[in-house]
Amino acid sequence: MFVFLIKKTFFDMWDNMFRVILMNLGFLAVLAIFFLLAPWVAGLAGVGNVLLVVTLVLGAVLLSVYSGAVSRMTSEIADYKQPGFAEFYAYAKESLPTSLLFGLLLVVYAFVLQVAFPFYWNQFKTGGMQQWLGLLAASLLFWVTLAFALSSQYYFPIQSRLDKRLPKMLRKMMLLFFDNTLFTVGLFLGAILVTGISLFTAFLLPGISCVFLWWNVALKLRLLKYDWIEQNPDANRKKVPWDALLIDDRERVGKRTLKGMIFPWKE
Repeated sequence: MFVFLIKKTFFDMWDNMFRVILMNLGFLAVLAIFFLLAPWVAGLAGVGNVLLVVTLVLGAVLLSVYSGAVSRMTSEIADYKQPGFAEFYAYAKESLPTSLLFGLLLVVYAFVLQVAFPFYWNQFKTGGMQQWLGLLAASLLFWVTLAFALSSQYYFPIQSRLDKRLPKMLRKMMLLFFDNTLFTVGLFLGAILVTGISLFTAFLLPGISCVFLWWNVALKLRLLKYDWIEQNPDANRKKVPWDALLIDDRERVGKRTLKGMIFPWKE
């Protein structure tokens, strides 16, 4: 299943290269505004840290809102559709509430980490019982943060495909993580690989948008497992018949090669 996930994501990106590049340019524009504005605000005399914090929060929220619209676009691409950019505004408006809330949630969580880790580290350095309590608390916070980071890969795909109510979205992304832990770790490593490759093209291709496409294709295919379980409640959950479940998608993607992709007239 994972091999087909790689293949489908790649050819979905290739078939929609123009859309992917434009969405990547949007990410670059958002990040450029953020990284240019923040140092300028930080350099202003007499503004203190409040304005800088506000700038950072607004940057994170803007990035989250844009991500919600991109995720909706890539979800349509994963479904073999070709969404137009005239629909982008509608997608952004549709996903705005939960994208905004998620951006704010990330900002709050980052603030908690910034305060909590130094506090527990100081507790660890004091020695005695506080040392062990500080170590235990810091370890717990680390694993919670790691689980949240891994499960967050499902947040925007869930928003695009399943639900738009924040509590249920958070619950579903955690359930998906714990029920598909190794798969989720593989998704995370794949996202890192795509990001690393993008460095060589200045994030134009495959870029950040392809990471969202990767996550959306993953959720689309993974949901086939839950449809099968719903139809076969007594079946062994560890023996999912992926070959049968992926027949339709494999036919849609087809038997494609790199040679045929670059030189279609030779096949």
